[in-house]
Amino acid sequence: MAKEVSALIKLQIKGGAANPSPPIGPALGAKGVNIMEFCKQFNARTQTQAGKVLPVIITVYNDKSFEFILKQPPVAIQLKDAAKVQIGSGESNRKKVGSVTWEQVRAIAENKMPDLNCFSMESAMSMVAGSARSLGFTVTGTNPLKK
Repeated sequence: MAKEVSALIKLQIKGGAANPSPPIGPALGAKGVNIMEFCKQFNARTQTQAGKVLPVIITVYNDKSFEFILKQPPVAIQLKDAAKVQIGSGESNRKKVGSVTWEQVRAIAENKMPDLNCFSMESAMSMVAGSARSLGFTVTGTNPLKK
């Protein structure tokens, strides 16, 4: 018989750096989850992605057991890494702080495709390019989406 789900918890945690301090400890402790067990499992599964911010969805069951699903890093963080910029623009329509190429946009879209709610690579690239513009980046090169 299937376990009954009591809660879903969504967090963003740096890979390999989970510890019981906030925001992880209070979020899991309120649901009765063994915090140290989660931290050990998370750190073991994310050793290869140390330092990257990773979204995680934790499913908590009635018997206080849990399982979690790791997602790819957020598009904004991948774009900032690609453009080698620490922070986006406060006025994205006026101040441009960096640029990314269409090849970088395609690579990020391919990486993030399982987590996006789109079916084609063109729509995924369009979403990533829109996020880049919202961060104050210019997308350089020839646009493969316009034919």
